[in-house]
Amino acid sequence: MSQHQTGGGGPGTAPTGPEPPDHPQPPDHPALPEYAERVLDVADLIPPGRVMTYGDVAEWLGDGGPRQVGRAMALYGSAVPWWRVVRADGALLPGAEIRALEHYHAEGTPLRGASRQAEGHVPRLDMRHARWDGTGADGLGRGEPPT
Repeated sequence: MSQHQTGGGGPGTAPTGPEPPDHPQPPDHPALPEYAERVLDVADLIPPGRVMTYGDVAEWLGDGGPRQVGRAMALYGSAVPWWRVVRADGALLPGAEIRALEHYHAEGTPLRGASRQAEGHVPRLDMRHARWDGTGADGLGRGEPPT
């Protein structure tokens, strides 16, 4: 199991008292779903200044698709460099543009200037130069899942 864990509980959860002996309490940090753990492992491999699309990650894993990867990143991605798993069109994650831009500038990720028609004039990722194909990750090539 990797280092990625989720927090327990959540809004609206309240203690229900002791559980009967035949119903043990769940662990404080439930294990990640196996698919989400695999997605996060790939996100951890992406080098600073580079990105992979949701579809690239699914292709690397040989399982699921862009929506499944996006769902895993939305639910569990805060434990990894989430800004490195992106939309194929290079548009920044709505609602997280400022935080993502801070990371992109710090890492030197290639960006394209925003057009005047772009809402808020937010730049896009330069996918031609920022996209990573997975080569060079511990000797692994694309299609070979990380171990």
